[in-house]
Amino acid sequence: MQPNYSDEQVQLAARLYYTDNFGQSEVARFVGVSQTKVSRLLSLARERGIVQITVADYQPRNLDLEKQLVAEFGLKTAAVIKTAQNIASEDQRRTLAHFGSPFIASLILPNGTVAIAGGRTMRELVDHFPADATRRLTIIQAMGSVDSNVGVVDASELGRAMAQKTGGVFLTINTPAFVPDKMMRDALLNLEQIRFVWHRLSQADTALIGIGTLENSIFVDRGVFSAEDLQKLKAAGAVGEICGRFFDKDGQECSSPWRDRVISVELEQLRKTPQVIAMVAGNDRSMAIAAAIRGGLLKALVIDEAGAKALLGKDSPLTAAKPKSSK
Repeated sequence: MQPNYSDEQVQLAARLYYTDNFGQSEVARFVGVSQTKVSRLLSLARERGIVQITVADYQPRNLDLEKQLVAEFGLKTAAVIKTAQNIASEDQRRTLAHFGSPFIASLILPNGTVAIAGGRTMRELVDHFPADATRRLTIIQAMGSVDSNVGVVDASELGRAMAQKTGGVFLTINTPAFVPDKMMRDALLNLEQIRFVWHRLSQADTALIGIGTLENSIFVDRGVFSAEDLQKLKAAGAVGEICGRFFDKDGQECSSPWRDRVISVELEQLRKTPQVIAMVAGNDRSMAIAAAIRGGLLKALVIDEAGAKALLGKDSPLTAAKPKSSK
């Protein structure tokens, strides 16, 4: 049975520990309890309101860089998240998602239809997305499965989790992201079940996507493309990738052997989607991001400080021919 400590005992312990900076062993001697009881006294101090801990408000976003991104690239909106230097990539993505997810949630209307891509950054976004069963979102898988080993970063898994968090429904594309040839792709897209989801995908009012490069994407990470494949894509002019669709420096889909084999939201559909939000971690994708903006594929961007600075400082043709504002 826990001892029934009086408010006076709790106040004394709190005063000695928080105001007088006594160690717990010293507090124990003054209060007349064992050292192991001091932590309980300090907990009671918080529970009873004797100690009220306040934290100065922290601004996780760099508002100045956000204004520069919107002005420079004609985005509807942007969020630049502060991240600590020299942290691991996974911690960078986690920080970006933790502070960026409320911003993204604010851009999605209740009862909306959201297309969602796969990827490591998307996984962090879904993990940190505010749970609210009243939003009633319809979540649609924007791309087929990367490979037969469906994992936690695949769009199929992320879509289910997102629908559960938002009290909505999930529509899945039960196909691989890449199939052997165009004939098989067309046959799959003609199946009634997939055709229905494909039609709903065209009605999405929001898309949540990541942006990959030839060196850094979920497809590279999972070994879908060989070094020879990547060289072919590079020769075709590819600088970036969204949902398995490779695009050139102008944001136009590259003519490559994979263009007619991929099953995912089409780039032209993204251009028509009212709100396309990309969340990107790292400073190695500025060329791909700039190309996607130039091609009208993005409306909103969530990015870390290092990535934003690299994007703004890059010597890009955008400085000579900025994309038209989508405001």
